[in-house]
Parts: sequence; structure tokens; C-alpha cells
Amino acid sequence: MASIFIHGVSFFFFFFFLFFSVSLSDPRISEAGSICGTFKPPPKSRFIPTFIEEMEAISELLTTRNWTTHFVNSTPPMFALSQCFNDLSHNDCLLCYAASRTALPRCLPAVSARIFLDGCFLRYENYSFYKESTDSLRDSVNCTSELGEIDESDKLGFGENVRVVVENVTRTAMANGGFGIGEVNGMFGLAQCWGSVEPAGCRTCLEKARRSITSCLPSREGRALNAGCYLRYSTVRFYNDKAEEQDHDDQNGFSGRRAVAAIVLASVASLIIAISAAFACYTRISNLKKKKKKQSLIPISFRDSDVNFKYETLEKATNYFSPSSKIGQGGAGSVYKGTLPNGKIVAVKRLVFHTRQWVDEFFNEVNLIRGIQHKNLVTLLGCSIEGPESLLVYEYAPNRSLDQFIFDKKEVQILNWRQRFNIILGTAEGLAHLHEGCKMRIIHRDIKSSNVLLDENFNPKIADFGLARHFAADHTHLSTGIAGTLGYMAPEYLVRGQLTEKADVYSFGVLILEIVCGRRNSSFTENSTPLLQTVWDLYKSGRLSEAIDSCLNKDYPAKEAMDVLQIGLLCTQALASLRPSMATVVKLLSSEGERKVSIPEQPPFLNPCGASRRSCRVSSLVSKLDVSSCTSTDSGSSSSNLPSRTGDLTELNPN
Repeated sequence: MASIFIHGVSFFFFFFFLFFSVSLSDPRISEAGSICGTFKPPPKSRFIPTFIEEMEAISELLTTRNWTTHFVNSTPPMFALSQCFNDLSHNDCLLCYAASRTALPRCLPAVSARIFLDGCFLRYENYSFYKESTDSLRDSVNCTSELGEIDESDKLGFGENVRVVVENVTRTAMANGGFGIGEVNGMFGLAQCWGSVEPAGCRTCLEKARRSITSCLPSREGRALNAGCYLRYSTVRFYNDKAEEQDHDDQNGFSGRRAVAAIVLASVASLIIAISAAFACYTRISNLKKKKKKQSLIPISFRDSDVNFKYETLEKATNYFSPSSKIGQGGAGSVYKGTLPNGKIVAVKRLVFHTRQWVDEFFNEVNLIRGIQHKNLVTLLGCSIEGPESLLVYEYAPNRSLDQFIFDKKEVQILNWRQRFNIILGTAEGLAHLHEGCKMRIIHRDIKSSNVLLDENFNPKIADFGLARHFAADHTHLSTGIAGTLGYMAPEYLVRGQLTEKADVYSFGVLILEIVCGRRNSSFTENSTPLLQTVWDLYKSGRLSEAIDSCLNKDYPAKEAMDVLQIGLLCTQALASLRPSMATVVKLLSSEGERKVSIPEQPPFLNPCGASRRSCRVSSLVSKLDVSSCTSTDSGSSSSNLPSRTGDLTELNPN
């Protein structure tokens, strides 16, 4: 609605100036080209009032000169430049600026825009662009002309005349402060650099314009529209002679024309203020409707919760979610580093309500972990539920996630054995607390290296509870839709949708193998062997030490490392009933004396028949689970959540 209004006003004033000004002179307000930026200002910023303030300041400054710049220190900041071509009279300059200022609001609320009229130029940005001479992405050529193309018989001489006049006016402009006009055999040209561009930049810009404008041939008219200059040729004389213009002013009454221009500018200013007010009202009403709709999805208990942060506080804490503050990206949203007003550093997880599922996951995460305190579980400090996005606020882990340390070894330091062992033990303790130390059993469902954060001392903290589920003590399992990360998902959960705490045990076992071996469990292709199968084969052949990460340079207690790998294999056995509980895993890892680690059974998803025989690759899993049709007799389960045929499991990519 606001956009249509702005376009309509711009259209009206364009034609008003076009017809009104012809009777006085020619301010050349035909639009040669315009560019609207794609980025929008932060929510609730004062961008529209800033735009009005900037345009008013430019208007005032142009009363004494033909070009000017102005800066408003706001959020985001606004830098603007307006330039009238040197051949325009002062009155025509004011009229041309008024026309450009009236047309530019169609780009709002983009944080950048520029418009080229045939007599002036207007641009605003959220950065200082004043010395820019060229822009490889946005510099352009406009060859459109009502004059048509030159006759075929005259093309050779016409092209030469264009090249000569363009060469002459660019040379003149380089020598005379950035402006030049000229005529060669009925061909007219004009070159204009912006006053803020340095001489070297002017030269660079005009040279580029001179090369590019010849692509308009055989059009009778062409314009090069660059970041720092404007170049035009035409078979019609379009520029003004200042001496003739002064005589014309004297004959028609200079003061009268100046008064008319002032009235027009005042009218434009008033209209833009009205437009801006209407736009602001429309935006506010629209935002209130969106907020009301989203509020209906929010449980009443959260609306006045003591864990609720103001959206504006978190917005400022993250520097308006600046890309430089971003520290992570996941399927549920982005994570930003922020500093609260009291100086506390936090991690802000940014979610967008796209579907009911996203709403459920948001409140699921808040509900489950807001009351849980454990040294190996990330602490939820609060949330924000009333802004355009919903936000979760966590304690900040300076060393970020585990995956970058065990997989991206060229970018960060190598973890030594003691650090790796402590991470494994701490993660096990955190999971044991979720399974048995809380009032209700909680299953995380997405244990993996990127969801284990590391504090300043490399102590692990389990994060991201968006997929977590809980169930009563009298239930043996849940039947639920499949969710999680392939490569970490337990076979009974992936095939039958049966969820127990043993699904977390399986994921933790995979994590153990990744930490000790320094390799992802992500290869389910014909030409590579999965990590689980590699470790199992080495275990069966008595060469388990070969699986340990070579980056450790054998600087580790061999028996302890072998025991930890064997515990990982115990956790990843195909049958859930054979896997130990997390409490048992903690006891095994914490044993200071001789560990008594049981003999593991074969893990699932192995290929005992060789990589080339696909039928054997799945048979191990099917025989272990005893499933021929992926169904379940448990209430609430649905075969629609499961693979349509068992063979499809061979094609799953755990990434």
C-alpha cells in the first residue's frame, strides 16, 4: 500500500516538473537510470525519519552550490550526495534535485539507492562512498532513445563522430574540474564527474565510461552511468549554454522563477513528510498484526516469564545481528555472540517462526532446559518472544563447538589425549544427568560433535535441545517421527521410530569414535568405508591402535585409549538392549583401576560381504533388528515416517 502511494506520487511529480518546467527552461529531469539496494535497515530503526532529515539537509545545502554531501549519524548511518551538472542554472538545479528526491522514495526502505536524471544525480548509502569512481557490479550503460538508430549508410561516419566527441568532452572534463561539453559534426556530448571524486578517480571513471558507451552504437543517443561520473552523447543538443541561460533569466524575471522553484520545493518536502507518516503508520499497523498473530501461538505462561529478555536488548547486544557477530549456523537457526548491558557475554540463538513445528521446538527447548543445571549442560539464561524473531539466550562458550577441533585441524589447535578424554567423560556425565538425574527422563536426540560446546578450559557442554523429548518413568519408549542427524541415529529409531535413551547412547558411541580417531562417521558411499566399520574391523583383527588419531603422535596411554574405543563399540551395538546405560558408561570411564569392558557385538550398517554387494550391506541390520516390514505395534507410530523399503537405507548420507 505504502509502496503504491510512493510510486503514484513520484509519477505525478515527474510529469508535473516535466510540463511545468518546460515553459521556464529545461532542468533535464528525464530519468536515465536508478538502482535500489536489497538490504533493509534493522527492525524498529528510525530509517524513514533519517531519510527525511538527510534530504532536507541536502536541499538546504544546494541553495548555495551545485553539489553537496551530507551525513547523518544514525543506526544505520546515512551518507548522501547530490550533484547537478555544471551546465544547469541554479534554478534548474533545484528543480532537478526536487524531481530526483521525489522519485527516490520508491526504493525505501532499502539502505542504499541511486538515481541518475539527465541533469543531476542523487545517491544515499549506509557507508561513506564519496570517493568511489567505479562500481563493477552497478555501473551501467543506457542506450534507450526515442531518436532511434542511425541509417545503415551513415554508420561509419556516425561512429567516428561519437568516438571523437566522447574523447573531446572526457579530455575537457579531466582538465577542467570534472566537467566538459562539446560538439563534433552535429554530435553533442557531456561529461560530468561528481565533486567528491578525486581527479585520479574522475579520470578512471571517465575512461571506463568512454569505453563502455560505444556499445550503444548505432543508437543516436547513449549514456554511461558510473559510480563517480556521467557521460552522454546525442544527435540533439541537450546541454545548456550558461551565457544564454543568464540572458533568458534576465528577460523572464529571475526572482519570479526563483519563487516558483521555492514553492515547488516546499510542496515536495511537505508531500514527502506526509508520505513518510503514512508509511510509518502502515508499517506499525502491519507489525502489530504480525505480533498479535504470533502472540496467539505463545503459551500464556511465557508472556510474563522472568526469563524473557527484551528483543531490543539482544538486538543491540549482537550489534543488530551483524555478520561479524555470527558464531554458528544450524538447521534451527543462527547463533550470535552478544554483550549484555551489564557486560556479560552470551550466545544468542536466532529462530524464525515459519511453521507450527518451529514454534513447538522453541518452547520445547525452553521448557526442557530452563530448570536444568549441570556443569556439562549449556545453561539457558532466557529468551525473547515478542520481536520479529524468537531468541534463546545461552551462556557463551569461548571455544565454540567440538567439531572444529577434531575435524578442522589446520584451522585450530590439536586436542591432546587428556583433553579428548575429559570431553568424552564430561559429555557422558551430562547425558547421564539427562537420562537419570532429572525429574523426568530427557532424550536429546541430536548428540553430535557440533552440539558439544567447549568453555575456556575445554570442558564440554551439551547444547541444542530443540529436538529433545521426555517421557514418564512407566513408559519403555516413545514412537515418534524421525529427526536427528544421519550417521548418529540409532538403527531401531531410524527404522522403526522407537525412541529410548539408548538412542542417545548410540549417538554418544559414534561421538567417542570420532573424538579418538579424529575422523567423521560420514562415509556411506561405494568407495569409502564408514568409521564404525573401520574401527570394528581393526578391533576384530587385534589392531585397534591403528584407529587412533595420528595427530596425537602416540602421546597417549595405549591401554586407556583402547578401552575408550571399545566402550564406543559397546555403545554402538545394533541391539539397543546390549548397549550400556550412560550411568554405566560414566562408571567405566571413571574407573581408575583396571577397566572391565565387555566384548561388543557387531555394530549396524556394516558390509561384511564387501563394498560392491549392496544386498549384503543391509542384511546385517535387518537380521539384527528382525524387521521385514518397517512397522510397529506401538500406539502412535506411523509407517509414513519410515523408509518405504529397507534397501533405501543404503542410500542415506549421514552428512
